[in-house]
Amino acid sequence: MAHTPTRARGRQAPIAERLADLIGQQIDDGVYRPGDKLPSLRELAQLHRYAKNTVVAAFDLLVSRGVVEPRRGSGFYVLGPARPAQRAQEESGQLGRAMDIVWLMREQLKTEPGAVAVGDGFPPVEWLADMRLDRYHQKVVRTGLGALFRYGSRYGYGPLRDSLVRKLGDFGLQAAPGQLVLTHGANEAMDLVIRYFVPPGATVLVDEPGYYPLFGKLQLAGARVIGVPRLADGPDVAALEALLQQERPRLFFTQSLAHNPTGSDITAAKAYKVLQLAERHNLLIVEDDPLADFKPTSAVRLSTLDQLERTIYIGSFSKSFSAALRVGFIACNDALASDLADLKALIHVSGSEYCERMVDVMLREGHYERHLVRLRQKLGQATAQALALLDAQGCEVFARSAQSLYLWVAFPGVEDSLDWAAQLLRHRVSMAPGRVFQVDPARVSRWSRCNVSAVLDERFQRAIIGTAA
Repeated sequence: MAHTPTRARGRQAPIAERLADLIGQQIDDGVYRPGDKLPSLRELAQLHRYAKNTVVAAFDLLVSRGVVEPRRGSGFYVLGPARPAQRAQEESGQLGRAMDIVWLMREQLKTEPGAVAVGDGFPPVEWLADMRLDRYHQKVVRTGLGALFRYGSRYGYGPLRDSLVRKLGDFGLQAAPGQLVLTHGANEAMDLVIRYFVPPGATVLVDEPGYYPLFGKLQLAGARVIGVPRLADGPDVAALEALLQQERPRLFFTQSLAHNPTGSDITAAKAYKVLQLAERHNLLIVEDDPLADFKPTSAVRLSTLDQLERTIYIGSFSKSFSAALRVGFIACNDALASDLADLKALIHVSGSEYCERMVDVMLREGHYERHLVRLRQKLGQATAQALALLDAQGCEVFARSAQSLYLWVAFPGVEDSLDWAAQLLRHRVSMAPGRVFQVDPARVSRWSRCNVSAVLDERFQRAIIGTAA
């Protein structure tokens, strides 16, 4: 009998059934393929901290569903995926397509105790420890206790928008407070832009490889998503021009700096070419800059060169302060900012003024500048050390920035990084395989996104020696 996926049942099923669903889902999604040997009972028991009897019961369920078969004295082997009709129907709709991205996000957000998260999207907690939130709470309360019991402005907390005007000015981006809308992180900023500009069936361009939650948001909106190949110096302008001529899209979502997942930065020459194409083809560029604080203020940004004429700039403090604060922002022309603020009010009423006040206090403290200096120093050192280690292993690195939280790496002997990620899980090492970052995740990729700090973990180094050859 075909299994009902974990996505549908959640936590209501018994433990053994949930484990069987999880393994069955991984088989459905190609993590394990027909003929692959599954991890042993002991390995799974240790990995999930379950009793051995629980794991045995889960394997019995998988055998009864015809998904795996036992081989005496050897273990359990995959027979093939079991996709029920219900799931096939779900996947034919917009939500079903987006749910594949949601599952990938769940996998990325897992925090297995003792595991090495090489695919992690965040800097190490210790890098951010000097911006402890408890230091600022009393100052936040003193800025106006009464206002903390009410909804905030549709634009967001005014003093923080004033602080952002100064912060963007340091980049060379001139904006007035009325051009800024505070959001619940950069992801809500993307949601607002998509809701405003993207009707069902619209064609939207994205970086490829690129930010996979964005792909899911666009698919959920019913958009036709097309990837623009990312090169080491920015988007492939020849491919971009061809797509603009053929598809006539309205939007192009891109990351100029510290690109996720490649870690590449756009060059000035490439940035000017992209903006020229945008003007010629009436293209609006949405520039996501979540790692702005990790880069020099003089770094090239499309929005700085364009001054928000054909660009929308999205920023966030999740990577440099705390993801728990969930404070982001949109910078754009004032008419669009007003419309997006209205849309935000309709959907969410307002953001969290407490969190916005917290970020404002942190920005106004002199400690913030010192924090950024230390953050960039740590990132530069980790990047140099990670590059040296990967070079010593004979790896191919896509782009080499002096400061990059991510490196896009092809390991020697690895043709499908998804298969290799499954092998490394047995060593308690979690990777971010290249398929995750493609518009079409079915295409095989030999690339992996690597967090530079995690690359330096000796446990990862021991694991790749044993599996990448």
